[in-house]
This record gives sequence, C-alpha cells and structure tokens, in this order.
Amino acid sequence: MRNETSTSAHQQVAHFYGAYIDAVSAEGGGKLATALRTFYLTPGLRSQLKTWEQRNHADGVLRAQNTPIAFRVTPDDSAAGHTWSTVRLTWSGGKHPTYSYLTVRSDLRTGKISGIGE
Repeated sequence: MRNETSTSAHQQVAHFYGAYIDAVSAEGGGKLATALRTFYLTPGLRSQLKTWEQRNHADGVLRAQNTPIAFRVTPDDSAAGHTWSTVRLTWSGGKHPTYSYLTVRSDLRTGKISGIGE
C-alpha cells in the first residue's frame, strides 16, 4: 500500500542519505552528520546505531567504514504505521559496480527514520 504519506517518508529517506553522504564525505562534516542524525532519525534508532557502531567499528547509517559514491532509494511496502525503503549504496563504478543494500523503516506519523538493517 503506497500513498502520499509513504511517498513523503521515502523522499525523507532520500534527502537524509544524500545530505548524510555529503556530510561524511566532507572534511570537517562530523558536526553536520550528527545534526542530520538528530533531525532525521528517531532517538531509539540513534541509540541502536551507537551500540552497533561500537561493536562494528563502522558507520551504522551506511553499515560500512567507507563512504559510497552514490545511492538510490526505492519505496517498498507500508503497514502498521511504518513504511520501508530499500537503499542501494554504490561503492565502485565502471563496468562492474559494487553495491550493498539496506532496508530502512520510517514512521509514517513523524516521517522520521526508525530502523536501518541489512
């Protein structure tokens, strides 16, 4: 089931990933990356990411130690007050690019991202 609310939530995911990747790629972008997390992510998810990052020594939003060169957000289903997006991260270019995929859950009521998984 897709509607305008879920479309808006998917757009929020795309806005977040675009701005976040730019921030973590930029020299001195750490404060901006933190501010973006505060604005776009629920407090519960920020707490989960902190735990994940301590355990894995990597960025929990990207699930990696590096920064992707591109991303794409594809809407998935919506149910029970949430909507899901698939985020494809592109790690290399050329004839045989390398991708990873994340499942991102958003709260339809607030539009905030409430879950990130592989």
